[in-house]
Amino acid sequence: MQKARDMTEDMMKFRNHLKIFAAACLAVLACLMSALPASAELRIDITRGKVEPMPIAVTDFLGKDEREADIGRKVAEIISRDLQSSGLFRPVDPKAFIQKPEALRINPRFADWRVISAQALVAGATFMQPDGRMRFEFRLWDVFAEQQMMGIGYFALPQDWRRVAHIIADAIYKRITGEDGYFDTRVVFISETGPFQRRIKRLSIMDQDGHNVRFLTDGSHLVLTPRFSPTVQEITYLSYFRNTPRVYLLNIETGQQEVVGDFPGMTFAPRFSPDGNQVIMSQALDGNSDIFTMDLRTRRVRRLTNHPAIDTAPSFSPDGRQVTFESDRGGSQQIYVMNSDGSNVRRISFGKGRYGTPVWSPRGDLIAFTKLRQGRFFIGVMRTDGTGERLLTESFLVEGPTWAPNGRVLMFFRQTPADDRGRGRSSKLYSIDITGYNEREVVTPTDASDPAWSPITP
Repeated sequence: MQKARDMTEDMMKFRNHLKIFAAACLAVLACLMSALPASAELRIDITRGKVEPMPIAVTDFLGKDEREADIGRKVAEIISRDLQSSGLFRPVDPKAFIQKPEALRINPRFADWRVISAQALVAGATFMQPDGRMRFEFRLWDVFAEQQMMGIGYFALPQDWRRVAHIIADAIYKRITGEDGYFDTRVVFISETGPFQRRIKRLSIMDQDGHNVRFLTDGSHLVLTPRFSPTVQEITYLSYFRNTPRVYLLNIETGQQEVVGDFPGMTFAPRFSPDGNQVIMSQALDGNSDIFTMDLRTRRVRRLTNHPAIDTAPSFSPDGRQVTFESDRGGSQQIYVMNSDGSNVRRISFGKGRYGTPVWSPRGDLIAFTKLRQGRFFIGVMRTDGTGERLLTESFLVEGPTWAPNGRVLMFFRQTPADDRGRGRSSKLYSIDITGYNEREVVTPTDASDPAWSPITP
């Protein structure tokens, strides 16, 4: 058991800037219990549209001293917030708890949790290790079946407790829903400050819940449309460096940046290919824009569209075989799909209004978009053939949909109009699930726009 534990610890080392030692060392505490019949298993079916949130009790993680207990309380709070933010869980108020967390060291008194309507129970503990790391362990219980569903331990540096909490929330989400979570992810976005006539826009990064905001540029040059690479180590974005619009690459860890190619004219709307080896973008020249790809290894450029209309906002399908984009080649702004070599172009949006900013879901089943009709903006989704259009939210101005890596949640930004004196205008980030329910503001220290969700963090 110890040998397997050590091997798992070596395999699961985190590679990103958080430097969590031997991350997610899956030390299975008692994960394998007697299998329950499928009909008795605690489960949320998230394919049914609107789902009644499951009541779940998350107790403070125990600790031997004040420091460990304080971290344990914070971990429990983050887990509760993450699960609640998904719209699928309703954390039970800790004031209603009958059995105290200290008594859960052995086994829950399930009747005490049923009486407060909890269907699932999370209990855990934090322990400092001799090498300076902290051990975080938790158990997830099915209250009505009176069985443990999972038990896992993680090792990390004490200051990385927040990320560990997101990882635990992901594990709980996956165990109950059967699908990957998205809490241990980051978002790049444009931080906006100053008056709207002289807006300062800085490339920024944060955890998906709005915490740990870090500025990646100083605001001396306008930046727009940041997008993550599949490795989560690089960002591509548009910058007006020296008043010349160009697509750039930025390594998040080193801060090194470079221009993507020496194109004549303006390049914009960049995105990575699913394998990270290409950047797809638009190039505007002589009043016309078309879609190009550049191979980042060979710097070979390939033209995908050649049309007198405006072709822009390209996005690869997750298998890399197709590209969706917006174009006015049919007389108005609409969404099109083509093969990744530029062949077989076909229009897929046929509803009333104008369509733009299409983004392919990581699951491959839907395309998110922005729609403008009768002076109102909408965020919606449709199937990849254009059927099943569903509008999720509307406002004075909503734009920039981006997918959570599990394809179940979208983030976007909403602008509110100024009053007649030019005051009150703002730009905020929001998330919403693909059923159109559970819309929430993602609170940031400044105004924010152009979000882009990362893949699952390595």
